[in-house]
Amino acid sequence: MSVALLSVAAVALDALLGEPKRWHPLVAFGNFAGRIEQRFNAGGRGWRSHGVTAWVIAVLPLTLLATAFSWAPYVGWVVEILALYCALGMRSLGEHVAPVAAALRADDLDEARKRVGYLVSRQTDELDSTAVARAATESVLENGSDAVFAALFWFVVAGAPGVVLYRLSNTLDAMWGYRNERFERFGWAAAKIDDVLNYIPARLVALTYALLGETRLALKCWRTQAPKWDSPNAGPVMAAGAGALGVELGGPAIYHGELHDRPQLGEGAAADADSIDRGWQLVQRGVWLWLLILCVGAEFYA
Repeated sequence: MSVALLSVAAVALDALLGEPKRWHPLVAFGNFAGRIEQRFNAGGRGWRSHGVTAWVIAVLPLTLLATAFSWAPYVGWVVEILALYCALGMRSLGEHVAPVAAALRADDLDEARKRVGYLVSRQTDELDSTAVARAATESVLENGSDAVFAALFWFVVAGAPGVVLYRLSNTLDAMWGYRNERFERFGWAAAKIDDVLNYIPARLVALTYALLGETRLALKCWRTQAPKWDSPNAGPVMAAGAGALGVELGGPAIYHGELHDRPQLGEGAAADADSIDRGWQLVQRGVWLWLLILCVGAEFYA
């Protein structure tokens, strides 16, 4: 079965079922990674070498296992579909952002703050409605890149082993990749590996957002604003996405009690409930575009 059909099947499975409800492999992996971190970074005393060792122990055996199962005769294609399905978070992303937009439209700011708190790591209890909408729109654009497009990219490049390697690495970055006293040294490897794995997908996503929105403005924001962002991959994705939507994102935000004076992203109207919905629609259209390109490419090279 071609990679295009496998990708379509996995995306369709995600759209129909969403994330596994009873037992999610990434939740189990997160618990496993937490125990590894306690072993190698007790009290935040782990060094970079401990972080490298922990990453290898957490990621490589499961990647090799995925490789072996994907090569199994007769059932390998099922493993491929399931691996991508478990890595995708497309429907889940939509299910998390829709209540934020709904709460804003109902003028229920407390509910909107609570709901956006499930999506972002910044403090949300004092955000006004514009800041809530800004946070949710940023989350849609960035998580669309990490949890959907990058997973598709690595599946196309290397099948089940590629998507498992990427998704586990991305999960470790989310758990260990903080620049604070506990993870500054230990989480260095997880953060850098995730940066490398996301480098090409993030720029393809930025281009996708630009092509499907206000193209000139998106390209301008990507060129002028992304270099000012502290993340080499989130910068292009969110700058191009904000420009494509014609909305202003970025700006100051409080993380773990510390104010971060983030630069502006995008240009145009202030964020609101509509910008959240339009960001989610942009991600969806981008996925269908990628699948269309895959299917056309598969036919062309058949």
